[in-house]
Amino acid sequence: MGNGGAMPRRKNVSLKTAKKAVRTTPDGRCRLDLRNKGISTFPSWLFKLTNVTELDLSCNQLKKLPDNIGSLSSLRWLDLHSNKLESVPDSIGNLVRLTHLNLCNNRLTSASLPSTMGFLTGLKCLNLGMNQLDSLPPALVALDGLNELGLFDNKLVVLPDFSKVFHNLTKLNLKGNPLLCAQEDGEKMKEKSASAEDVCLVHESDLCETCAELSRDRETETVEQKKVKSFPGLMVPNSAAKHSQDQWRRKTKISK
Repeated sequence: MGNGGAMPRRKNVSLKTAKKAVRTTPDGRCRLDLRNKGISTFPSWLFKLTNVTELDLSCNQLKKLPDNIGSLSSLRWLDLHSNKLESVPDSIGNLVRLTHLNLCNNRLTSASLPSTMGFLTGLKCLNLGMNQLDSLPPALVALDGLNELGLFDNKLVVLPDFSKVFHNLTKLNLKGNPLLCAQEDGEKMKEKSASAEDVCLVHESDLCETCAELSRDRETETVEQKKVKSFPGLMVPNSAAKHSQDQWRRKTKISK
């Protein structure tokens, strides 16, 4: 029987292929790049690659992480941006060696981030941009070692006092949140925005090609600023949707 009308199969990433893809970084770490592979289910064979310390699963179709993701205890760097994650399992708190965690451009809410994230006290960079956070997740308060924090394009209305929560924070991105100006404390809000305006979490040259293009698209938009606090000097890291994540995904699909 012919297969003239059959849809072409997407090639699966095997353990053998992944082993060949592992690269050693200049600082001696083992990095596995599986970005943009069309992966919809977390590969179980990843747990056999105990030497991998940097894992990139960004720009895939992951809807769920395995409950035992905390078993990847060697990880120091984990990139899951631009997937379809709606929650993070409790065991992520076991990844205590993590210094960089990127969960940008998923479908996460403040409630869907587990309290165990507070155990990741070694984190230096955390990116939660382009999700659906309406408040700062309580678990993050324990991460006082953070140097860089991305909360851009969420649903934050009240601006937390980051100086009291994160004592080591040097880079912050809050762009694209509906932050309300404080009428009764205008001078204080003005002072906070001024201190944040010159902060750049990620330079455009560090972004992947797709995300950099989306970031530039966002910068050309005309956005109504009434009663909204803006941070024009901040660069959006990794990706930036024009209006919403769903519209961004449809645009990407059509352009392919």
